Amino acid sequence: MTTRARRSLLAVVVAALTAFTLLSSGFTTAADAAPSTSPAPSAAAKQPRVQPVLPFPVPPALPEFDRDFYLPAKSKYKDLQPGELIAARRVNLATYSFLPLNVDAWLISYRSTNSRGEAIPAVATVAKPKGPRPHKTTRVLSFQIAEDGTALYCSPSYQLQMGSIPSSITGSVDANAEGLLINSALASGWTLVIPDHQGPDSAYAAGPLAGRITLDGVRAAQNFNPLRITKDAKIAMTGYSGGAIATGWAAELHKTYAPELNVVGAAMGGVPADISDLLNNANNNLTSGLIMGGMIGVAREYPELERFMRAKMNPLGQALVASKNPMCLTYHAAIAPFINIKGLFNVPGDPMRHPTARKVLDQLRMGRTTPEFPMLINQAVMDEVVPVGQVDRTVRQYCSRPGAQIEYVRDHFSEHVTLAALSFPSSMVWLNDRFNGKPAKKRCSRFEAGTVALNQKAWPAFANLVGDNLVAIVGMQIGQPGRR
Repeated sequence: MTTRARRSLLAVVVAALTAFTLLSSGFTTAADAAPSTSPAPSAAAKQPRVQPVLPFPVPPALPEFDRDFYLPAKSKYKDLQPGELIAARRVNLATYSFLPLNVDAWLISYRSTNSRGEAIPAVATVAKPKGPRPHKTTRVLSFQIAEDGTALYCSPSYQLQMGSIPSSITGSVDANAEGLLINSALASGWTLVIPDHQGPDSAYAAGPLAGRITLDGVRAAQNFNPLRITKDAKIAMTGYSGGAIATGWAAELHKTYAPELNVVGAAMGGVPADISDLLNNANNNLTSGLIMGGMIGVAREYPELERFMRAKMNPLGQALVASKNPMCLTYHAAIAPFINIKGLFNVPGDPMRHPTARKVLDQLRMGRTTPEFPMLINQAVMDEVVPVGQVDRTVRQYCSRPGAQIEYVRDHFSEHVTLAALSFPSSMVWLNDRFNGKPAKKRCSRFEAGTVALNQKAWPAFANLVGDNLVAIVGMQIGQPGRR
């Protein structure tokens, strides 16, 4: 049995157990009606047949059991260009897996590219305010959720669906937490692309892969006729923590990988800009279990690192890897906190400085190129997961080159989790300004904030965040034209 097959089997077993637990508790779902009209396919992009929404009360299949959609045969995508569509499916989204979200949504499968330049399948959730648009779509937000898991059932495309196993069981807490932020973005009237940026192998923390999948997700959304996205539509990107890995790498790769996309800005925070720095910080620390999950994810994208881990890890290390392979964020964090990650290797000295590990980790360091569009970066000075020094260093690298437009905000009150919530309203205001054509600050700026919560310009956005989710929770339509 291959390594990938063993991982898939483990994930299926864990997913099946969680499914059994959920079904035995009597969980039921509700479905939303499909829109009455959809645009006719154009000749410009090949359109797959859109699979119908599942009837009530059928829950969505776990991705591990839905291989035709998530892991199609290579013959279905090997001859496609990046961003071309493989399959599409109507879905119902929900808040917390059981409160129906009154929007139009689909899953799209598309061709992307891995770190070795090979064709791979990728999946994204695309959503818009409910009903046909009178005009073409010109504002698109690519929202990168912090997946931070090493199983396909941790992916946003599954966790955001009505009837999915709740995150309280799967451990994919970020999908539901950030789902509240997604609701508010949809209420702004924007079309959203939410990629499963870790790819078909759940390669958590593999930045270059995540960046390509993110950019190809926007391409795929443009190719999907029901969204009616223009080729010159304004594209913005956002992500926090694990989502910032995908956002930051997409920003750096944009010029060389997808220069045709009209990206007007990117906002990110809690930025894991240097994975080796994260490993050093997490060693013997509270976050060691979570960051070790990232090491496992990276090894899935870089076979040389996986071979190194198999050959050099001691029995305890091998056991921890086996136990963590099919886990989502919460369980990664809960299994092996305060562990000596470096002590799990039978090598002299620091295993992260071994030539094999060093070569891979060097490829995961941000700051290689400076994005050509404005960026907002929020970072907690007291961040216990992402040391602020690596973000300071990355911003300096960006700003050392001509054309950089970086607004860097250092928050002295928050830590990693609280800044995720407190910085979102400011990011929404900043992104809305980019969509409206308001010029960003020229060159680079750095602001030392007591707390971003005191940004008065963001207070209306915070009020909207609360109001939008109250509307969403009671099943009312969100994102009505002209609301704001």
